[in-house]
Amino acid sequence: MVKRYFAESELIINPDGSVFHLHVKPEYLADKIILVGDPGRVNLVASHFETKECEVESREFHTVTGRYNGKRITVTSTGIGCDNIDIVINEMDALANIDFNTRTEKDTLRQLEIVRIGTCGGLQPYTPEGTFICSVKSVGFDGLLNFYEGRNAVCDLPMERALLNHLGWTGNICAPAPYVVDADAELVDRIADNDMVRGVTVACGGFFGPQGRQLRIPLADPKQNEKIEKFEYNGMKITNFEMESSALAGLARLMGHKATTCCMVIANRVTQKSDTGYKNHIDNLIKLVLDRI
Repeated sequence: MVKRYFAESELIINPDGSVFHLHVKPEYLADKIILVGDPGRVNLVASHFETKECEVESREFHTVTGRYNGKRITVTSTGIGCDNIDIVINEMDALANIDFNTRTEKDTLRQLEIVRIGTCGGLQPYTPEGTFICSVKSVGFDGLLNFYEGRNAVCDLPMERALLNHLGWTGNICAPAPYVVDADAELVDRIADNDMVRGVTVACGGFFGPQGRQLRIPLADPKQNEKIEKFEYNGMKITNFEMESSALAGLARLMGHKATTCCMVIANRVTQKSDTGYKNHIDNLIKLVLDRI
């Protein structure tokens, strides 16, 4: 069988042998990966490592690989949004599963274990500020997964249809086409354990209008958040808003990796309260994920 060749225009490799955006070389990628949005949060995660073997910074992508309690872990910042997740996950998968010398796929899949640690907005009364939420399902309002073959095979199509009907977006060509993806069940059980809310997370394509925030531009649907808060499917309610979990869950499933997202609620949209001092508390979530990954 002829192996597929990945052309230079499709997989860009830097002159030093590192992948284009991340500037990470294949040998520096661990099997266990933590993603954070803020480049500055990489150092907070890495401050718990006993040893560090590499550190690379390129644009918003800051990567450190080291060891924590004997486990080899890579932590990388993604910046904000599903578009950046598309870059990071594709390049990490390439580092793991494409031979950079021959530009062909490796014979054996190297499965990665990826946990995103971030912040979010709570959408239920039982998700106040400070709550840790592990995403069992992610709902993508971003549209990214719709560009990949196999999207329907990894998505919860009945839940998608129920949400579309509930929101009144059916037949509206101006509305996004949401997709719903399950996180890896074993990873969720291990990371969430018995002290995190197991939630349904909506990943939005923006921070303001897409999440129902109105400043000077009126919203297309002022009741969008109210509808989302009331939506229920098979006993599950949507617990939180953020901006990356759907692309991570969807791409990981299509590629054969294990992934989930863990967020700390820093604002509750129902009570309209926020915690501006959240940076003092997120290290507790980081420690939990490091222990359990």
